Amino acid sequence: MLKQRIITALILAPAAILAIFYLPLMYFAALLVVIMAIGAWEWGPLMGFDTKIRRIAFMATTVALIVGIWTVVSPDDLWLNTKELHEYAMALLWLAVVWWILSAFLMFSYPNASGFWSKHRSVRGVFGWLTLVPTWLAFMVIRTNDYQVDSYHGAQLLMFLFLMVWSADVGAYFVGKAFGKHKLMPNVSPGKTFEGFLGGVVFACLLIAIAAYQLQWNSEQTITVLLVTILITTVSVLGDLNESMFKRQAGVKDSGSILPGHGGILDRIDSLTATAPVFALCYVMFGW
Repeated sequence: MLKQRIITALILAPAAILAIFYLPLMYFAALLVVIMAIGAWEWGPLMGFDTKIRRIAFMATTVALIVGIWTVVSPDDLWLNTKELHEYAMALLWLAVVWWILSAFLMFSYPNASGFWSKHRSVRGVFGWLTLVPTWLAFMVIRTNDYQVDSYHGAQLLMFLFLMVWSADVGAYFVGKAFGKHKLMPNVSPGKTFEGFLGGVVFACLLIAIAAYQLQWNSEQTITVLLVTILITTVSVLGDLNESMFKRQAGVKDSGSILPGHGGILDRIDSLTATAPVFALCYVMFGW
């Protein structure tokens, strides 16, 4: 299993970086639609769908929602200027934030608050759309920032997001294994510990601080990004726990098996579904 995870990661990480930096904008947007479509397919069992027709219908609806957003506000029109975002995009990003606040409430009260939504597939379907659709938009918002002036600027921002999330995952894993004693949310994910969470935050902040030093950012920029890092690493745990909650409720271990050793697409992007909208909003409001 560990060997499979390493091999898959060694393939996926360079592929993701190449796509972020070098795919033309429209192709990058289309690739993200495909990824969200696979995520929607994997969301089917979390809704209790046991037939391909139902899963395909949910996947098709998810793609239609994303394409609808793409049609109303194309990637080229997302930014009015380098610091001002289209009002429709802002509204959807804020809607995503509201969803993740609700998700936090559902997790903290799990399983007590699961009685209603666990019995209604339509509610779980809406939860899936609120998880996947804003993720596509957030990635496009980040990637297209200042695109006409510097086509790599948005790619660099996305790499900062990835660095925050990935480093927090690595730090949480090793610190949790070595020192983890206090369970973070045992009803949702028994393996996560408070010590691991803190270790992830500290590890991510250290790497971001090193990056800030290498880029010669001033103290104001560095402090802003470190505060954003603390927020993003905290929210990344929320995304991970959110999927764990739905999987536990549905009685499944992994969202899928498309990635050997890793499970499904949702198992790999769960943290990003929560952090991408928040990161995009932070950059709109604060910049650096």
